[in-house]
Amino acid sequence: MSTPLPLVQLGTSDLHVTPICLGTMTFGEQVNEPLAHTILDRSLALGVNFLDTAEMYAVPPKAETFNLTETIIGNWLAARPGARHKMVIATKVAGPSRNMPWVRGGSPNLTPADIEDACHGSLKRLQTDVIDLYQIHWPVRHVPAFGMAYFDPKKDNPELTSLHEQLAALGKLVQAGKVRAVGLSNETPYGVHEFVRLAEQHGLPRVATVQNAYCLLNRTVENALDETLHRLNVSLLAYSPLAFGLLTGKYDASGTTGPDAPMDGRIARYESVRQQRWGRPEALAAARRYNDLARVNGMSPTQLALAFCYTKWQVASTIIGVTSVQQLEDDVAVWGTTLSKELLKEIDAIRWELRDPAL
Repeated sequence: MSTPLPLVQLGTSDLHVTPICLGTMTFGEQVNEPLAHTILDRSLALGVNFLDTAEMYAVPPKAETFNLTETIIGNWLAARPGARHKMVIATKVAGPSRNMPWVRGGSPNLTPADIEDACHGSLKRLQTDVIDLYQIHWPVRHVPAFGMAYFDPKKDNPELTSLHEQLAALGKLVQAGKVRAVGLSNETPYGVHEFVRLAEQHGLPRVATVQNAYCLLNRTVENALDETLHRLNVSLLAYSPLAFGLLTGKYDASGTTGPDAPMDGRIARYESVRQQRWGRPEALAAARRYNDLARVNGMSPTQLALAFCYTKWQVASTIIGVTSVQQLEDDVAVWGTTLSKELLKEIDAIRWELRDPAL
C-alpha cells in the first residue's frame, strides 16, 4: 500500500478510526480460526485499526455459529496482548429475532435487559473490558430494511421497547465504562433523528455512527439519510461495498447459480443469501454494467466499487469482508485510487437508469 491510511473521527465521539474497517462476519463460516487470526494479523500490519463484528455472526446466521466470530476475535486478542490497545472494536446487539430462535428465543423485542445481557456476553467472548462502539444491529420497530422497500404503519407495535428505553440501556453501559460510544445499523433518517433528539433531551449518549449498506447497487443512503448524517454529525459505516461479491466480477459470466458459478462466493454458496436483495436478477444485471464500466476504464470491478466508497464524502469508513489475506491486501491497496469526474458521471447515468436494485 503506497498511501498510508489516515484517521477519521466517528461522529462527536472520541473514537478515531481508519477509513477502512475489517468486517468479520465470514469468520467461523467461510474462514476458520487459524486463517482468521492470520487475516487479523495482516490487517493490523497494514494499518487498519478498526474491526467490526456482531453477536449474531457468523453469516449466514445459524445456531451452530451464533457468537462464534466474537469468540475467534477474543482468542486472537488474548494471544496478542499488545493488539487490543491498537484496535477500535465495534460489535452489535441483534435486534428482534423472530426468524432466529437461537437468539433470545426468537423474541420479537429487544428489551433493556436484553441489551445489557448481550453486551456482557460480547465482552466475555471478545475477552476485553470495554467495547469501543456498541451498535443496535437492526431496529426494534418495523422499518424497510434487508430488501424491504416500504414502511407499513400497520406493523407498528407500541408494546415494543421504545427508542428512549433502548438509548437509556446503552447509556447505562457507557456510564458503567463497558461501552465507549454507541451506534445504529440498518437505520432510517427518522430513527437517527429521534435517537439524537432523545440523547440531547435526556442527557444520554449521542449516536456516533450508522452502519448501512452502501455500494454501487444500493445508494439509498443518498436518498435523504446522507443529509441527516451530515447535519447531525453522525458517521456512516458503509457495509457490503462489493455487494456480496457481485461487484467483483466473479459472477459476470456464470451468474449466481448453476455448475459454473464460483462456489467460494457467498451468493453461490448459500441459498439463503440468494433469496435476499443480493440475489435478485436485477442486481446481477446492474453489477455487470458497472463491472464492464470498470474494465473499459482500465480498472478491475473491485477497484471501481471500492474506490467509489472510499472517496464518497458520505462515508467515514468502509467495511470490507474477506476470506483470504490476498483479498485483504488487494482491497486495502485500492485506497488512494481516485475516480475522474467523467467516470463518476457514467456511474450516475447507470444508476439513473437502473436505480438501486439491491436496496
